[in-house]
Amino acid sequence: MTLPHPGDRILVQRIAVFAYHGLLEEEARLGQRFYISLECRLDLAPAGRSDEVAHTVSYADLTEIVTRIATQRRFALIEALAEAIAAEILSAHEPIRSVSVRVDKPSAPVPAVIEGVAIEIVRHRAGDAS
Repeated sequence: MTLPHPGDRILVQRIAVFAYHGLLEEEARLGQRFYISLECRLDLAPAGRSDEVAHTVSYADLTEIVTRIATQRRFALIEALAEAIAAEILSAHEPIRSVSVRVDKPSAPVPAVIEGVAIEIVRHRAGDAS
């Protein structure tokens, strides 16, 4: 399926959560801050014409999914965290055709001076490659 307006996106940037993800025991015990960003592709024309939230996906709903998954579950890999978030967003919000999830881990325990690490995944609704 191709979107009538393929460039339409909802962006939710840098949702800050304190969570316990990581491979190391210290990460499970101490926790750290993560930033999670979303890019959801969907047709926003109906909402733009109607000015009704019922014709779009609520930013609050997207933020709630991210916060709940990131703080109530534990993942060894931030890739798995992103995968869980993407799967639930696509499952819960039919208008969304694809979602990009970026997870930033600014305090990654690596033996170098870095600003942080991040992963980003893109997942499409089944049967939709737009």
